[in-house]
Amino acid sequence: MKRNDLAVYFIMGTPNCIQEPLHVLEDALKAGITIFQLREKGEGALTGKPLEQFARQCQELCKSYNVPFIVNDDVELALKLQADGIHIGQDDVSLTQIREKFIGRIVGVSVHTVEELEHALRGRADYVGIGPIYETQSKSDAKSPAGLTFLQEARSLHRDFPFVAIGGITTKNAQEPLKAGADGVAVISEICQSQNRHETVRACKVHK
Repeated sequence: MKRNDLAVYFIMGTPNCIQEPLHVLEDALKAGITIFQLREKGEGALTGKPLEQFARQCQELCKSYNVPFIVNDDVELALKLQADGIHIGQDDVSLTQIREKFIGRIVGVSVHTVEELEHALRGRADYVGIGPIYETQSKSDAKSPAGLTFLQEARSLHRDFPFVAIGGITTKNAQEPLKAGADGVAVISEICQSQNRHETVRACKVHK
């Protein structure tokens, strides 16, 4: 994948939205997000057929704006929908198994240490998510914030590999991880709850 595909990485599920979720997604697509991940987790999350139906609607919207559609963790759903890719954490199915099932598609991995980063590269991940950079309210099981130190170290080790920063990123601090070496920032709440998504997305992009 291209590093600039990660510029503004929007992650969303129905529990994250205070407005109608499909409206939120289309508004974010119009505002210029560059990649979308469906992460349907938390209290009240959809399952079964309702999840599949919602996922297909999200996928169609992404297709109409030519934005990659990624599924979080759910291998079965991602394969059924022929999603553009999947994103997994350290506790999910092994990267080797995932890579075999997603030939020619995007595979992203969350990493928190240099060891996990190197494992992801050996397993032929297409990009990694580094974080949490700051405190986050979007994941009840989030690890302690890593700050910018690991991100800077990762970039010094791998100059050209695609990295996206995640965790507690807002319009006020988005430029910090970008300056530290991230190709983009992953955002949940800041876009979901925004009153002006065009301005929010603009503020999350690299300012030169």
